[in-house]
Amino acid sequence: MITVNIRYTGVNGSARAFAGEMIDSGTVAAIRAEEGNIRYEYYAPLDDPETILLIDSWRDQSAIDAHHASPMMQTIAALREKYDLHMTVERYVSAEEDASDERFIRK
Repeated sequence: MITVNIRYTGVNGSARAFAGEMIDSGTVAAIRAEEGNIRYEYYAPLDDPETILLIDSWRDQSAIDAHHASPMMQTIAALREKYDLHMTVERYVSAEEDASDERFIRK
């Protein structure tokens, strides 16, 4: 699994408005329905009202490549421009589960 964390930052609530339009327009639902999508969720940091965090997880690189080639990327790019957002991106590749961490996880 590959997880990409994208922080969208704007001004005057634009990052939250962007996330709202992504959800309300059905774009998020369409992305979640794409082959290989595992997670596509927005979060708002408690101490930064001008930033939205997207956690975006995919089965593998080929699923990400297909998503990037889809028409939805044009929609996303247009909305980023509309709301004048700036981005930082972090990418993580999942490692095999390590049972030694289980003792630290409260379920």
